[in-house]
Amino acid sequence: MTVITTVPNVSYKAYMKKDPGKAIWVQNPTDFPDPTKMDYMEEPFIKAQIITSAEFVGAVMNLCIGKRGQLTNQTYLTSDRVELSFDMPLAEIVFDFYDRLKTISKGYASFDYHPIGYRESVLVKVDVMLNGDPVDALSALIHKDNAYNIGKKMCLKLKELIPRQQFMIAIQAAIGNKIIARETLSALRKDVTAKCYGGDISRKRKLLEKQKAGKKRMRQLGNVEIPQSAFLAVLKLND
Repeated sequence: MTVITTVPNVSYKAYMKKDPGKAIWVQNPTDFPDPTKMDYMEEPFIKAQIITSAEFVGAVMNLCIGKRGQLTNQTYLTSDRVELSFDMPLAEIVFDFYDRLKTISKGYASFDYHPIGYRESVLVKVDVMLNGDPVDALSALIHKDNAYNIGKKMCLKLKELIPRQQFMIAIQAAIGNKIIARETLSALRKDVTAKCYGGDISRKRKLLEKQKAGKKRMRQLGNVEIPQSAFLAVLKLND
């Protein structure tokens, strides 16, 4: 049986300019409304409580702050045990936060959280395109401050994971009509001049031009298949 991997999602609230005070639920990136018609968005926040050894406090704080967390309290339960409290966006912890917390604390950290409601946030929809065609499965709602870095990382990761084709593949990340990152996966090249021993250079040039035209036609008609492993790897951009 083929296993399909999907991105864990949280629900956002979008408030439109034409209907103040009424929220539209955004369950996934395809539901993202037109930014020009939107007033603001809200995302769910949680109160995270982490108990860990004192020697791992710095690493834990760096992890949480990197996930847009805000430290609200720090209490020493004993001389070696510390309780840290953070207000964090739920979207930042639903995928790999717990695994990374256990890794940096060598297993000596406990994590508990509870929802504390919705807060206003500046979010954008980042689309990934292959040769100009959007890949809906890779679209994501990301905080505006992180959009460029994550878009760049997504393009680099896909360049590593997508098998090379007979034609060039342009991998782009975009916010609306604005391209924020691009990588190019070069085409596999066959040496069409291998059998040309000597002779007029125009013959080789003619073969190369014919190959170039064929690759251009393949790029227009060819489909790029993304391996399933690439979807999961793109999610682990922080690893």
